[in-house]
Amino acid sequence: MRRVVFLAAAQADLVDILVRVTEASGSRATGRRVVASLRAQCQKLAALPGTLGRPRPDLRPDIRSFPHRNYVIYFRARDDVLEVINVLHSRRDLADRFAAPEEP
Repeated sequence: MRRVVFLAAAQADLVDILVRVTEASGSRATGRRVVASLRAQCQKLAALPGTLGRPRPDLRPDIRSFPHRNYVIYFRARDDVLEVINVLHSRRDLADRFAAPEEP
């Protein structure tokens, strides 16, 4: 099974999701449940054999995406690691997010 690594941008996305869901719902517990669900989906992606998700050469050659509820998980598989690059709301504009240089 691959181990999951959340890059800094993905970690910031999860914090942003926690804040936004908490504010919208009025419940920090609800925000935490949404973030926990996203993290659990990343673990499931890492545990499954093969390469899952949709290739996203329009963003970068090695990126794949996988939808989960109202969000999209952007990741790449490298050997025994699943790197989560971003976790964004499905309505989010991707052009500005992936225009910046990628993390090492």
